[in-house]
Amino acid sequence: MNNDINFLFELGTMRNVPRAWRQHFGLDCASVHEHTYRVVWLALMIARMEKGADENKIIKMALVHDISEIRTSDLGYIQKVYTKADDDKAAHDSLADTVFSDFYTDVFKEYEERNSLEAKIVKDADNLDIDLELKELEERGSKLPAKLQDFRKLVRNEKLYTESAKKVWDEIQTTDVSDWHLKANKWIKMPETGR
Repeated sequence: MNNDINFLFELGTMRNVPRAWRQHFGLDCASVHEHTYRVVWLALMIARMEKGADENKIIKMALVHDISEIRTSDLGYIQKVYTKADDDKAAHDSLADTVFSDFYTDVFKEYEERNSLEAKIVKDADNLDIDLELKELEERGSKLPAKLQDFRKLVRNEKLYTESAKKVWDEIQTTDVSDWHLKANKWIKMPETGR
């Protein structure tokens, strides 16, 4: 069991792994851990829209899609021009000799190959989380989202695998980041408040 507990401690360090764009833009953005959590939910959403995807596999795949970054860090689009992380070895070594070793052989490798519907959905979710975060940054006054808009349209049109993900991308672009909490606040939900 020692390897399993060690894995949990290693997994805990994922909260300290910054996303690569922090370096380029100097912005406070989600850690790899925070990114992974939202990718799980995004992938499940797309899976339900697409129908026929194995939700159990989707959850496992989304959980491990960036597991290698605990050991390799998140390489950004500049770093990837000059170096290549051994994501396969990092994922293998993180999961080896744990109760989750099957996640490497059964899920991580399938995700990396992108041949199954589940792998394509999780990759779509991975990409869409960037667009959600860009909208959040825009809300905080960042000029970065406008600078990346053409590139993100290219991702939408040429990199997303599923039609459902494209619909989600379109919806992200027109949704107000603050809409959810403005509609759920106490002044609307409890009109008698403050009287």
